[in-house]
Amino acid sequence: MAEVVKQTGISKEKGYLYYLGKDGNVWRSKMARAGKGGGDANKVADAGVKRESGYLYFIDKDGNVARAKMARGR
Repeated sequence: MAEVVKQTGISKEKGYLYYLGKDGNVWRSKMARAGKGGGDANKVADAGVKRESGYLYFIDKDGNVARAKMARGR
């Protein structure tokens, strides 16, 4: 269902949320835990991905940028 858009090969660490920022690069933020806040976004990789509407972009289990068609109007 999902297709790889850009191969980055990022190794994910536990306790961090990895996402594709508005600038098309891969970022990570510390996840909030009980009593402790999250935040502190750091750029992990330059992906240079241009987004298309109708797709959900995410970092897959292999650390690559992937996208899947959004299910709308079912």
